[in-house]
Amino acid sequence: MPVRLVPGPNQLQDSGDDLPALWDQTRACAGEIRPALDLAIQLGRKLPFPMNGQTRRLWEALATVSAADVSLARILEPHLDALAIIGQAPDLTVDDIPGGSDGCWGVFAAEAPGSRLQATWEGKRDGKGAGDGKGNGEAGWILSGTKPWCSLGAELSHAVVTAQTDDGRRAFAVRLRQPGVQPDDVGWSALGLAKIRSGPINFDRVPAVPVGGPGWYFSRPGFSWGGAGVAAVWFGAAVAIARRVFLHCSSREADQIARMHLGLIDAEICSARNALLMAAGHADGPDGGTGHRLAAARARAAVVGCAEAILEIAGHAMGPAPLAFEPDYAARTADLALYLRQDHAERSSAAIGEQLLAGGAAPW
Repeated sequence: MPVRLVPGPNQLQDSGDDLPALWDQTRACAGEIRPALDLAIQLGRKLPFPMNGQTRRLWEALATVSAADVSLARILEPHLDALAIIGQAPDLTVDDIPGGSDGCWGVFAAEAPGSRLQATWEGKRDGKGAGDGKGNGEAGWILSGTKPWCSLGAELSHAVVTAQTDDGRRAFAVRLRQPGVQPDDVGWSALGLAKIRSGPINFDRVPAVPVGGPGWYFSRPGFSWGGAGVAAVWFGAAVAIARRVFLHCSSREADQIARMHLGLIDAEICSARNALLMAAGHADGPDGGTGHRLAAARARAAVVGCAEAILEIAGHAMGPAPLAFEPDYAARTADLALYLRQDHAERSSAAIGEQLLAGGAAPW
Protein backbone atom coordinates (compact mmCIF):
# COMPACT_ATOMS: atom_id res chain seq x y z
CA MET A 1 0.00 0.00 0.00
CA PRO A 2 1.40 3.47 -0.89
CA VAL A 3 2.60 5.88 1.78
CA ARG A 4 1.42 9.49 1.71
CA LEU A 5 2.33 12.52 3.76
CA VAL A 6 -1.20 13.86 3.28
CA PRO A 7 -3.31 10.69 3.37
CA GLY A 8 -6.82 10.71 1.99
CA PRO A 9 -9.79 8.82 3.46
CA ASN A 10 -8.78 5.19 3.91
CA GLN A 11 -5.53 5.94 2.03
CA LEU A 12 -7.44 6.27 -1.27
CA GLN A 13 -5.34 7.59 -4.14
CA ASP A 14 -5.65 11.13 -5.38
CA SER A 15 -6.53 11.90 -8.97
CA GLY A 16 -3.48 11.32 -11.15
CA ASP A 17 -1.59 9.62 -8.33
CA ASP A 18 1.04 7.13 -9.55
CA LEU A 19 2.00 5.71 -6.15
CA PRO A 20 -0.09 2.52 -6.48
CA ALA A 21 1.72 1.67 -9.72
CA LEU A 22 5.06 2.42 -8.04
CA TRP A 23 4.14 0.05 -5.23
CA ASP A 24 3.36 -2.70 -7.74
CA GLN A 25 6.59 -2.09 -9.67
CA THR A 26 8.63 -2.34 -6.50
CA ARG A 27 7.00 -5.56 -5.37
CA ALA A 28 7.48 -7.03 -8.84
CA CYS A 29 11.27 -6.74 -8.42
CA ALA A 30 10.99 -9.41 -5.70
CA GLY A 31 14.07 -8.13 -3.92
CA GLU A 32 16.41 -8.89 -6.83
CA ILE A 33 19.21 -6.43 -7.51
CA ARG A 34 19.21 -6.29 -11.33
CA PRO A 35 15.50 -5.47 -11.70
CA ALA A 36 15.87 -2.97 -8.86
CA LEU A 37 18.73 -1.21 -10.63
CA ASP A 38 16.68 -1.04 -13.82
CA LEU A 39 13.70 0.37 -11.95
CA ALA A 40 15.89 3.00 -10.27
CA ILE A 41 17.16 4.14 -13.68
CA GLN A 42 13.59 4.33 -14.96
CA LEU A 43 12.36 6.29 -11.94
CA GLY A 44 15.32 8.64 -12.13
CA ARG A 45 13.90 9.90 -15.41
CA LYS A 46 10.44 10.50 -13.94
CA LEU A 47 10.65 11.57 -10.31
CA PRO A 48 11.30 15.20 -9.36
CA PHE A 49 14.33 16.62 -7.57
CA PRO A 50 13.98 18.29 -4.16
CA MET A 51 13.48 22.07 -4.10
CA ASN A 52 11.71 21.97 -7.49
CA GLY A 53 8.16 22.38 -6.20
CA GLN A 54 7.40 18.67 -5.84
CA THR A 55 9.51 17.59 -2.88
CA ARG A 56 6.49 16.05 -1.16
CA ARG A 57 5.82 13.90 -4.22
CA LEU A 58 9.46 12.77 -4.26
CA TRP A 59 9.44 11.82 -0.59
CA GLU A 60 6.12 9.99 -0.91
CA ALA A 61 7.64 7.96 -3.74
CA LEU A 62 10.67 7.11 -1.61
CA ALA A 63 8.46 6.18 1.35
CA THR A 64 6.22 4.02 -0.84
CA VAL A 65 9.17 2.12 -2.31
CA SER A 66 10.60 1.58 1.17
CA ALA A 67 7.29 0.32 2.55
CA ALA A 68 7.33 -2.26 -0.25
CA ASP A 69 11.05 -3.13 -0.12
CA VAL A 70 13.64 -1.32 2.02
CA SER A 71 16.56 -2.72 0.02
CA LEU A 72 15.18 -1.36 -3.23
CA ALA A 73 14.71 2.04 -1.59
CA ARG A 74 18.36 1.84 -0.52
CA ILE A 75 19.20 1.61 -4.24
CA LEU A 76 16.75 4.25 -5.45
CA GLU A 77 17.47 6.99 -2.91
CA PRO A 78 21.20 7.48 -3.67
CA HIS A 79 20.56 7.18 -7.41
CA LEU A 80 18.06 10.03 -7.25
CA ASP A 81 20.34 11.98 -4.90
CA ALA A 82 23.29 11.67 -7.28
CA LEU A 83 21.21 12.94 -10.20
CA ALA A 84 19.98 15.83 -8.06
CA ILE A 85 23.54 16.70 -6.98
CA ILE A 86 24.72 16.86 -10.58
CA GLY A 87 21.61 18.84 -11.51
CA GLN A 88 22.44 21.41 -8.82
CA ALA A 89 26.07 21.76 -9.86
CA PRO A 90 27.04 24.73 -12.01
CA ASP A 91 28.20 24.05 -15.57
CA LEU A 92 27.55 20.31 -15.43
CA THR A 93 24.85 17.91 -16.57
CA VAL A 94 24.58 14.14 -16.31
CA ASP A 95 25.10 13.98 -20.08
CA ASP A 96 28.63 15.34 -19.56
CA ILE A 97 29.52 12.02 -17.90
CA PRO A 98 30.06 9.16 -20.37
CA GLY A 99 27.11 6.80 -19.94
CA GLY A 100 25.78 8.89 -17.07
CA SER A 101 22.22 9.29 -18.27
CA ASP A 102 21.80 5.54 -18.75
CA GLY A 103 23.59 4.36 -15.61
CA CYS A 104 22.63 3.65 -12.02
CA TRP A 105 24.39 5.95 -9.56
CA GLY A 106 25.51 5.87 -5.97
CA VAL A 107 26.73 8.56 -3.58
CA PHE A 108 29.87 7.75 -1.59
CA ALA A 109 30.65 10.51 0.90
CA ALA A 110 31.49 8.60 4.10
CA GLU A 111 34.90 8.77 5.73
CA ALA A 112 36.67 6.21 7.91
CA PRO A 113 39.98 6.04 9.77
CA GLY A 114 42.71 4.59 7.59
CA SER A 115 40.88 5.34 4.33
CA ARG A 116 41.63 8.34 2.17
CA LEU A 117 40.63 9.18 -1.37
CA GLN A 118 42.80 11.85 -2.96
CA ALA A 119 41.93 13.86 -6.06
CA THR A 120 44.82 15.39 -8.00
CA TRP A 121 44.70 17.76 -10.94
CA GLU A 122 47.07 16.52 -13.66
CA GLY A 123 45.98 18.69 -16.56
CA LYS A 124 47.01 22.12 -17.70
CA ARG A 125 45.09 24.94 -16.04
CA ASP A 126 43.97 26.32 -19.40
CA GLY A 127 42.56 22.94 -20.41
CA LYS A 128 44.65 22.86 -23.62
CA GLY A 129 46.43 19.68 -24.52
CA ALA A 130 45.11 17.94 -21.42
CA GLY A 131 41.91 16.78 -19.82
CA ASP A 132 39.31 19.46 -19.23
CA GLY A 133 37.81 17.85 -16.12
CA LYS A 134 34.82 16.46 -18.02
CA GLY A 135 36.38 13.30 -19.35
CA ASN A 136 37.88 14.91 -22.47
CA GLY A 137 41.57 14.66 -23.23
CA GLU A 138 44.34 12.58 -21.71
CA ALA A 139 44.52 14.06 -18.21
CA GLY A 140 42.46 16.05 -15.73
CA TRP A 141 41.31 15.14 -12.24
CA ILE A 142 42.62 11.76 -11.06
CA LEU A 143 41.37 9.76 -8.06
CA SER A 144 43.68 7.53 -6.06
CA GLY A 145 43.16 5.86 -2.71
CA THR A 146 40.34 4.13 -0.88
CA LYS A 147 36.74 5.21 -0.33
CA PRO A 148 34.89 3.34 2.47
CA TRP A 149 31.22 2.39 2.74
CA CYS A 150 30.46 2.13 -0.98
CA SER A 151 27.14 0.30 -1.22
CA LEU A 152 26.75 -1.83 -4.35
CA GLY A 153 30.12 -0.66 -5.60
CA ALA A 154 30.41 -3.73 -7.81
CA GLU A 155 26.93 -3.34 -9.34
CA LEU A 156 26.58 0.41 -9.94
CA SER A 157 27.87 2.07 -13.08
CA HIS A 158 28.58 5.56 -11.69
CA ALA A 159 28.91 7.43 -8.42
CA VAL A 160 29.33 10.86 -6.91
CA VAL A 161 32.24 10.55 -4.49
CA THR A 162 33.91 13.00 -2.16
CA ALA A 163 37.69 13.23 -2.15
CA GLN A 164 40.43 15.30 -0.60
CA THR A 165 42.15 17.94 -2.71
CA ASP A 166 44.75 20.59 -1.98
CA ASP A 167 41.83 23.00 -1.44
CA GLY A 168 39.76 20.70 0.81
CA ARG A 169 37.06 18.11 0.24
CA ARG A 170 34.99 18.29 -2.93
CA ALA A 171 32.74 16.04 -4.99
CA PHE A 172 33.51 14.19 -8.22
CA ALA A 173 31.50 12.13 -10.67
CA VAL A 174 33.21 8.91 -11.67
CA ARG A 175 32.50 5.90 -13.86
CA LEU A 176 32.93 2.79 -11.76
CA ARG A 177 33.33 0.39 -14.70
CA GLN A 178 36.76 1.41 -15.88
CA PRO A 179 40.35 0.35 -15.22
CA GLY A 180 41.65 1.28 -11.80
CA VAL A 181 38.34 0.82 -9.92
CA GLN A 182 38.40 -2.18 -7.59
CA PRO A 183 35.40 -2.75 -5.25
CA ASP A 184 35.90 -4.90 -2.16
CA ASP A 185 32.79 -6.07 -0.27
CA VAL A 186 34.02 -9.40 1.10
CA GLY A 187 33.57 -8.26 4.70
CA TRP A 188 29.84 -7.55 4.43
CA SER A 189 28.07 -9.93 6.82
CA ALA A 190 25.03 -7.88 7.77
CA LEU A 191 21.64 -9.55 8.18
CA GLY A 192 19.90 -6.25 7.40
CA LEU A 193 20.25 -4.97 3.84
CA ALA A 194 22.02 -8.25 3.13
CA LYS A 195 21.90 -7.82 -0.66
CA ILE A 196 23.10 -4.19 -0.53
CA ARG A 197 26.70 -5.15 0.06
CA SER A 198 28.81 -2.25 1.24
CA GLY A 199 32.58 -2.05 1.39
CA PRO A 200 35.56 -0.01 0.25
CA ILE A 201 36.45 0.81 -3.33
CA ASN A 202 40.11 1.20 -4.23
CA PHE A 203 40.87 3.78 -6.91
CA ASP A 204 44.15 3.66 -8.81
CA ARG A 205 44.56 6.73 -11.01
CA VAL A 206 40.93 6.90 -12.10
CA PRO A 207 39.73 9.92 -14.14
CA ALA A 208 36.86 11.86 -12.58
CA VAL A 209 34.76 14.95 -13.25
CA PRO A 210 34.48 17.70 -10.60
CA VAL A 211 31.00 18.40 -9.27
CA GLY A 212 31.06 21.90 -7.82
CA GLY A 213 34.04 23.56 -6.17
CA PRO A 214 35.77 22.91 -2.85
CA GLY A 215 33.22 22.70 -0.03
CA TRP A 216 30.25 23.07 -2.39
CA TYR A 217 28.93 19.54 -1.88
CA PHE A 218 28.38 20.02 1.87
CA SER A 219 27.35 23.70 1.89
CA ARG A 220 24.58 23.57 -0.75
CA PRO A 221 20.93 23.41 0.47
CA GLY A 222 20.46 20.21 -1.51
CA PHE A 223 22.76 18.39 0.92
CA SER A 224 20.28 18.94 3.74
CA TRP A 225 17.25 18.02 1.67
CA GLY A 226 18.97 14.90 0.41
CA GLY A 227 19.40 13.86 4.04
CA ALA A 228 15.71 14.44 4.64
CA GLY A 229 14.98 12.23 1.64
CA VAL A 230 16.76 9.39 3.46
CA ALA A 231 14.40 10.05 6.37
CA ALA A 232 11.45 9.59 3.99
CA VAL A 233 12.81 6.11 3.26
CA TRP A 234 13.01 5.33 6.98
CA PHE A 235 9.48 6.62 7.40
CA GLY A 236 8.10 4.31 4.73
CA ALA A 237 9.67 1.28 6.38
CA ALA A 238 8.31 2.33 9.77
CA VAL A 239 4.81 2.73 8.33
CA ALA A 240 4.96 -0.78 6.89
CA ILE A 241 5.88 -2.18 10.31
CA ALA A 242 3.11 -0.13 11.92
CA ARG A 243 0.60 -1.58 9.45
CA ARG A 244 1.66 -5.08 10.47
CA VAL A 245 1.00 -4.22 14.11
CA PHE A 246 -2.44 -2.87 13.19
CA LEU A 247 -3.25 -6.10 11.36
CA HIS A 248 -2.18 -8.06 14.43
CA CYS A 249 -4.31 -6.00 16.80
CA SER A 250 -7.37 -5.88 14.54
CA SER A 251 -7.39 -9.64 13.91
CA ARG A 252 -8.26 -10.47 17.52
CA GLU A 253 -9.96 -9.03 20.56
CA ALA A 254 -7.78 -6.03 21.35
CA ASP A 255 -7.21 -5.50 25.07
CA GLN A 256 -6.18 -2.23 26.68
CA ILE A 257 -2.47 -2.87 26.07
CA ALA A 258 -3.06 -3.52 22.35
CA ARG A 259 -5.07 -0.31 22.09
CA MET A 260 -2.27 1.53 23.89
CA HIS A 261 0.30 0.19 21.42
CA LEU A 262 -1.76 1.47 18.48
CA GLY A 263 -2.20 4.85 20.13
CA LEU A 264 1.54 5.19 20.70
CA ILE A 265 2.28 4.20 17.11
CA ASP A 266 -0.27 6.68 15.80
CA ALA A 267 1.35 9.51 17.74
CA GLU A 268 4.77 8.62 16.32
CA ILE A 269 3.52 8.31 12.74
CA CYS A 270 1.63 11.60 12.87
CA SER A 271 4.59 13.44 14.38
CA ALA A 272 7.03 12.16 11.77
CA ARG A 273 4.60 12.70 8.90
CA ASN A 274 3.98 16.30 9.95
CA ALA A 275 7.72 16.94 10.28
CA LEU A 276 8.36 15.62 6.77
CA LEU A 277 5.44 17.57 5.36
CA MET A 278 6.70 20.79 6.96
CA ALA A 279 10.22 20.14 5.68
CA ALA A 280 8.93 19.49 2.15
CA GLY A 281 7.09 22.79 2.22
CA HIS A 282 10.24 24.54 3.41
CA ALA A 283 12.31 22.95 0.65
CA ASP A 284 9.89 24.13 -2.03
CA GLY A 285 9.32 27.57 -0.54
CA PRO A 286 10.97 30.80 -1.63
CA ASP A 287 13.44 30.49 1.26
CA GLY A 288 14.26 26.84 0.61
CA GLY A 289 17.94 27.64 0.95
CA THR A 290 17.56 29.56 4.22
CA GLY A 291 17.60 27.56 7.42
CA HIS A 292 17.77 24.32 5.43
CA ARG A 293 20.12 22.59 7.86
CA LEU A 294 17.82 22.99 10.84
CA ALA A 295 14.60 22.23 8.98
CA ALA A 296 15.98 19.04 7.47
CA ALA A 297 17.64 17.95 10.71
CA ARG A 298 14.37 18.35 12.60
CA ALA A 299 12.59 16.13 10.09
CA ARG A 300 15.28 13.48 10.32
CA ALA A 301 15.17 13.55 14.11
CA ALA A 302 11.40 13.14 14.16
CA VAL A 303 11.56 10.18 11.78
CA VAL A 304 14.41 8.51 13.65
CA GLY A 305 12.47 8.77 16.90
CA CYS A 306 9.36 7.43 15.18
CA ALA A 307 11.14 4.48 13.56
CA GLU A 308 13.03 3.46 16.67
CA ALA A 309 9.89 3.66 18.78
CA ILE A 310 7.85 1.60 16.30
CA LEU A 311 10.51 -1.11 16.13
CA GLU A 312 10.30 -1.44 19.91
CA ILE A 313 6.50 -1.23 20.13
CA ALA A 314 6.08 -3.83 17.38
CA GLY A 315 8.18 -6.31 19.32
CA HIS A 316 6.20 -5.69 22.50
CA ALA A 317 2.87 -5.88 20.70
CA MET A 318 3.40 -9.00 18.60
CA GLY A 319 6.12 -10.98 20.32
CA PRO A 320 8.58 -13.15 18.36
CA ALA A 321 6.23 -14.85 15.89
CA PRO A 322 6.46 -12.37 12.96
CA LEU A 323 10.25 -12.14 13.35
CA ALA A 324 10.52 -15.91 13.40
CA PHE A 325 8.04 -16.99 10.73
CA GLU A 326 7.48 -14.05 8.33
CA PRO A 327 10.53 -13.56 6.08
CA ASP A 328 9.30 -10.28 4.61
CA TYR A 329 8.63 -8.76 8.02
CA ALA A 330 11.86 -10.08 9.54
CA ALA A 331 13.87 -8.64 6.63
CA ARG A 332 12.12 -5.28 6.87
CA THR A 333 12.86 -4.87 10.58
CA ALA A 334 16.50 -5.90 10.11
CA ASP A 335 16.87 -3.59 7.10
CA LEU A 336 15.41 -0.62 8.95
CA ALA A 337 17.43 -1.21 12.11
CA LEU A 338 20.68 -1.18 10.12
CA TYR A 339 19.66 1.68 7.81
CA LEU A 340 18.79 3.91 10.77
CA ARG A 341 22.37 3.76 11.93
CA GLN A 342 23.25 5.99 9.00
CA ASP A 343 22.00 8.68 11.36
CA HIS A 344 24.49 9.92 13.94
CA ALA A 345 22.13 9.38 16.89
CA GLU A 346 22.96 11.65 19.84
CA ARG A 347 25.43 13.60 17.73
CA SER A 348 22.60 14.56 15.38
CA SER A 349 20.59 15.87 18.32
CA ALA A 350 23.63 17.77 19.57
CA ALA A 351 24.01 19.38 16.15
CA ILE A 352 20.41 20.58 16.33
CA GLY A 353 21.06 21.99 19.78
CA GLU A 354 24.10 23.83 18.49
CA GLN A 355 22.01 25.47 15.77
CA LEU A 356 19.32 26.45 18.25
CA LEU A 357 21.82 28.09 20.58
CA ALA A 358 23.39 29.94 17.66
CA GLY A 359 20.03 31.62 17.05
CA GLY A 360 20.37 33.51 20.31
CA ALA A 361 16.71 33.27 21.37
CA ALA A 362 14.39 30.46 22.42
CA PRO A 363 13.06 28.94 19.17
CA TRP A 364 9.76 27.64 20.55
